[in-house]
Amino acid sequence: MPIFCGGKGQAPDWCELHQFDIVTIEAGSDPYDFHRVGNKEKLIIGNGSCTLQGLGGEEVIETGANIDLPMGPNDAHFRIASVIENVTAIRMAGDWGEEVGGSGLFSVLALDEQQDVDRVDRGDAVDYEKKTNFDCHFHDCDEYWILFEGVGVVYSEGVRYEVSSGDCVATGMGHHHDFPLVHESVRAVYFETTMERDKRRGHLWDHTHGKAEPHLGRI
Repeated sequence: MPIFCGGKGQAPDWCELHQFDIVTIEAGSDPYDFHRVGNKEKLIIGNGSCTLQGLGGEEVIETGANIDLPMGPNDAHFRIASVIENVTAIRMAGDWGEEVGGSGLFSVLALDEQQDVDRVDRGDAVDYEKKTNFDCHFHDCDEYWILFEGVGVVYSEGVRYEVSSGDCVATGMGHHHDFPLVHESVRAVYFETTMERDKRRGHLWDHTHGKAEPHLGRI
């Protein structure tokens, strides 16, 4: 089962991402502390702006900020000290390698918001209903999608799953995955963890990069 929720002990045993949290903080709220729970941690700001303490100082961060949080002797926690504009913060913790793939934000639009969207789909062919331009692809690493807005349908390892805000889709290396249907427009984080095999970056397709070799222990 590749779908899991936030908090401790929810991720499958094979996952390098052990835990995630989605935190929404309103402007003017008290400071919010994240207590360190993993050997590696990453923070991505989904919406808003705030000040972050815990990297040897304080800095203003905004939507799209993508910060690796090194663990040192004085790094037991980090803090969102003040919220300038309502913030959605996604914290990821686990034990991934030094050479990782990409990470950041992505969106998948509902049909009524797709008028001006490029409908070209460069992905591998599928045999299920598809109404987005999201491409069916695989990776030379594991990938995690963490939804913080919206509702839709994903396919991972050939299985259909209904997903919504608060879900994480964990797809093991070499398994195809896709986001073919959206009921409410989705905003999410993607995180590609330790690069393996040929360490090819980005989306890979059978028709371009050779047939996928799914890792059968990661499902």
